[in-house]
Amino acid sequence: MPLRIAVVSQAYHPAVGGVTEHVDATVRVLRARGHEVTIVTSRFAQGVPDEPGVIRIGRNLVIPYNGAENNMTVGMGLPRRLAGILEQGRFDVIHTHCPLSPVLPLLTLRLARCPVVGTFHSSVSSDIPFRMFRGPLLPLYRRIDQTLAVSETARRCVERYFPGPLEIVPNGVDHARFRPDLPRLERFDDGVRNILFVGRFDPRKGLPDLMHACAELAREGMEFRLILVGDGGLRGQVERLAHGPLEGRVHFEGKVGHERLPRYYASADIFCSPAREGESFGLVLLEAMASGVPIVATDLAGYRTVLTHGDEGLLAPPRDPAALASALRRLLKDPALRARIGERGIETARAYGWERIVDRLETIYTTLAGPARAGGAPGPRPTELPETAPLVAAVR
Repeated sequence: MPLRIAVVSQAYHPAVGGVTEHVDATVRVLRARGHEVTIVTSRFAQGVPDEPGVIRIGRNLVIPYNGAENNMTVGMGLPRRLAGILEQGRFDVIHTHCPLSPVLPLLTLRLARCPVVGTFHSSVSSDIPFRMFRGPLLPLYRRIDQTLAVSETARRCVERYFPGPLEIVPNGVDHARFRPDLPRLERFDDGVRNILFVGRFDPRKGLPDLMHACAELAREGMEFRLILVGDGGLRGQVERLAHGPLEGRVHFEGKVGHERLPRYYASADIFCSPAREGESFGLVLLEAMASGVPIVATDLAGYRTVLTHGDEGLLAPPRDPAALASALRRLLKDPALRARIGERGIETARAYGWERIVDRLETIYTTLAGPARAGGAPGPRPTELPETAPLVAAVR
């Protein structure tokens, strides 16, 4: 039976990142299956075209936290506007992402009058906010009827302070978009081996470590090209590191649109993710695997969720440019190893198709919506919550 579903996420196009991709992909599959899905998100900038099924409220504010740039929705009258959307939509279920993040997810938990699913995406390097605000956040957390995490790392981060259980429903990959038979971009198809980075230029992603590693390889006279897809606050620092031994080898592609991104993976001989911390899953790793590209990544718990050292890629200690250079050097010199690891990645990525992910989400939604549709009660929905809930009261 088709459901009316609201997906609330502060991260959505044109913002890039794993949460945006998760929301975009699951909504596409849900709509293809006949469900009526409305995305509620921020207004990011002037000039972003209206999109059917997407409601933008407030405005997006980027907040540096956990070594990354985080989206937060702000604006006068935000609670009233969101309450009106939820009331008029008569949704069977609401799925909110990063549910304890201010402001839009927390407001959703406060205002929801139907079953709520909440997905936690991140692990944090500092748990001070959870320790400081656990008391006022707990009543809101308890309003989540089905709590999910994208990985064991994300689940452990939440369960240190809030009651379980949390079910793992991982990120996925679109095999129709990311596949090994796509043609390479012509300007990168000249026999030079391409190392690809995709991500934000922020401290958590560790891009300066990759630049130092590649500078070491360049000084050795190795032939390669470094392709950087993304942008962010470290752009100036990265541009300065692109001189010297890396002069002429680094290509800054900026933010790449949804439809163009797969061709960059198709053009890569090696994909590198040098993140330093805070990665709970590694969606970019899945995209590279599905594209048949061997990986060099840092040895983080979130990355080990999808990648085994020596199978789908090579792992190096974080914050260690020399170790990163060693792994890159090994793959650059060994085409047979690149081919073997690339094939293994394709096999692993098959288990992460979005259709499989949505199968589980659809079951959860149907189970939660059942009592409400039958006239029963979906669960307790207290009328009042503590006004001390962080940032919720502040935007009332």
